[in-house]
Amino acid sequence: MTKTKIKQSVANVPSKQYQLFEGDLPNDLANLGKSIAIDTEAMGLNILRDRLCLVQMCDENGTIVLVKFNLDKPYNAPNLTRLMMDEGVEKIFHFARFDVAIIKYYLNIKYIPNVFCTKISSKLARTYTDRHGLKTLVREFTDIVLDKEQQTSNWGSSVLTKEQIDYAICDVIYLHKIKDGLVKMLGASGRLEIAYKCFASLDLVCDLDIGSFGGSDIFNH
Repeated sequence: MTKTKIKQSVANVPSKQYQLFEGDLPNDLANLGKSIAIDTEAMGLNILRDRLCLVQMCDENGTIVLVKFNLDKPYNAPNLTRLMMDEGVEKIFHFARFDVAIIKYYLNIKYIPNVFCTKISSKLARTYTDRHGLKTLVREFTDIVLDKEQQTSNWGSSVLTKEQIDYAICDVIYLHKIKDGLVKMLGASGRLEIAYKCFASLDLVCDLDIGSFGGSDIFNH
């Protein structure tokens, strides 16, 4: 286990402590509360080819936990799997379509319930722009500019750099605040119900992506 303060690579981001585990959450951290921000890092964007390397999480109190997978070992994460399957835990993602699909595929999870996606929410609420990336949302809701340089680094490395850990943490520590802001916007525009209907359909979309149907419109005549 690693537990230390990190040097943030992004200006104005408060120092955060994190815990890094290999392969799974420990038993005493299997419960991170009722709302968790989650992101993943992988070797690429092809779910069937590019293996899951890291799952980073942040609870409502700012507790940050990272689970790193050794690519030379099989995936066996019963505590993390139970957390993902817990219907009573809200799971906040940005671009949930990718994160949910890759977690389902590599951890062999049939269904991840109670998902909130900030990217879908942004597209429904922020119709005044076509910019819905996480960097844009963080800047709009927190006035902080993220450094995305580590996005395409080697996440399968046996040891993560401080810069990679900074990047991974910054991808989750703002999601609760962004979600709260987007919920207010969706409520004001009368689009909150349709947003949750979209979230409910994500499981099917992810299964289609896992089944290599993501690039085609199977509903088209």
